[in-house]
Amino acid sequence: MESVFAELKTHQRGARVVLSSKTPDGVLQQIWAHLLVHHALRELMVRTAATRGLDPDRISFTETLRSARHSVTVTPGSFSP
Repeated sequence: MESVFAELKTHQRGARVVLSSKTPDGVLQQIWAHLLVHHALRELMVRTAATRGLDPDRISFTETLRSARHSVTVTPGSFSP
C-alpha cells in the first residue's frame, strides 16, 4: 500500500503539487481521477508484461508513466478519453 501512495504522490501527481479544487466535490473528483489513471497505468503494465512473458513486477511504474505522458503529449488528440 505504501508503494501505491508513493507512486501517486511522488511520481504521478508530483511531490509538491497539491489538489487545486476549491470544493469538496472537486477534491473527490481529482482524487478519483488520480486513482483511475493509476489503475490504467497498472493495467497497461500487466498487459505489457503478459505480451513479453515477464513478471509484472519487472515493469517500472515510473517508465510506464513517462511513456504514457510522452505518447499523450507528442501526438495531441490521439488519446480519446
